[in-house]
Amino acid sequence: RMWTALLLLGLAVLLLYVRRTRRRNEPPLDKGMIPWLGHALEFGKDAAKFLTRMKQKHGDIFTVRAAGQYITVLLDSNCYDAVLSDVVLLDQTSYAQVLMKRIFSLNLPSHNPESEKRRAEIHFQGTALTQLCSSMQNNLQHLVTPSEMGLKVSEWKKDGLFNFCYGLLFKTGYLTVFGAEKNNSAALAEIYEAFRQFDKILPKLARTTVNKGNEKQIASSAREKLWKWLTPTHLDRKSEHQSWLGNYVQQLQDEGVDAETQRRAMLLQLWVTHGNTGPAAFWLLGYLLTHPEALRAVREEIQGGKHLRLEERQKNTPVFDSVLSETLRLTAAALITREVKQDKKIHLSNGQEYQLRRGDRLCIFPFISPQMDPQIHQQPEMFQFDRFLNADGTEKKDFFKDGVRVKCPSVPWGTKDNLCPGRQFAISAIKELVSTILTRFDLELCDKNAKLPLVDPSRYGFGILQPAGDLEIRYRIRS
Repeated sequence: RMWTALLLLGLAVLLLYVRRTRRRNEPPLDKGMIPWLGHALEFGKDAAKFLTRMKQKHGDIFTVRAAGQYITVLLDSNCYDAVLSDVVLLDQTSYAQVLMKRIFSLNLPSHNPESEKRRAEIHFQGTALTQLCSSMQNNLQHLVTPSEMGLKVSEWKKDGLFNFCYGLLFKTGYLTVFGAEKNNSAALAEIYEAFRQFDKILPKLARTTVNKGNEKQIASSAREKLWKWLTPTHLDRKSEHQSWLGNYVQQLQDEGVDAETQRRAMLLQLWVTHGNTGPAAFWLLGYLLTHPEALRAVREEIQGGKHLRLEERQKNTPVFDSVLSETLRLTAAALITREVKQDKKIHLSNGQEYQLRRGDRLCIFPFISPQMDPQIHQQPEMFQFDRFLNADGTEKKDFFKDGVRVKCPSVPWGTKDNLCPGRQFAISAIKELVSTILTRFDLELCDKNAKLPLVDPSRYGFGILQPAGDLEIRYRIRS
């Protein structure tokens, strides 16, 4: 009986392995050598390296198997917007629900992301955005006072640049968006520490590769601590700028979401609003500290606008904007994922037609194309601070591939119909942090010949990349 069962199991696995074949007009199919598992290990270990290899082998579109799931990867950036405009046959909610459950232990079956996005857009533009940015600036200025930093004026302190940037920007954003713990430095430090523990394990939670011992315990403990701090009533009581968050809580309540689920949803929003700006500020400052010419150019520009108000100051910074665009081109690495609900035809920018199969998953990875495409950006792996500047110092918008203008030379904030609603606030926060550090602090590398650390390849797919190590710095508050 045992041998019969094993034989039947072996036949079932074999059938599963050979069953899928490429149909007419479908993308090239690459199932990998391992039955069912396919390319899952390589894909999860370093998505950029794996998908670059697949692109060299198959071109701008191909289908791979990973842990029983067939994933069609599209890397023709000039057709991203057209393909993703079909929100009926290409569904973004199904896989998002899977990730919410895995990462945040959150189940929101009736949640409407489009409604949430529309509400968020109202609160992250116009007068509301101006007020948020003003509050953010005030909170940052409070956090960099000598008493808050535990420093005497002109006293040098050592730190890792990643920890320094992430900590300051997380705390600034938390005070601004969530409005709690304004006069409680210890609580703020505890929240940041729990968030960092959670964030470190997040990719493993998403891929269900957390080991059942220490990592699972750390993730569970960090989540519990953050849920405690993020109880909506706790935030409501102390908040001054609650409009977006209060609106979000109201939406959850309208959908009949219970109090415990609301707490868990707060952690999702905490990560969405704070998981990328700190790492982005780290890379930007890291590139400046390791590229003296870029640092000089940005310092000069900041000095020239010191007398202007925040809003005006941030509008007149073409060099700074180019440095930020180049930083995001090199480090923004989200995977845009859709579930294919029905068989669907798509067209590449060269007119070629392909058929997507119902039940498959569609993935778009702008990090590879357009951001690291050598036909669009010369020496794409190199940091060039003026890459997004014209010779006359204005913003460069025109990039070409094979003589055709590229619609978007970089896609850090999402595609046309699905742009991040909080992008202007995030940009303002990053720029304000960097300009504050460059004007209020003396900041230098501990080792003047130090290079930026390599990226942590497990972070591909989750927004802004994070470093595998840190860059040691020393800083002091200027007298």
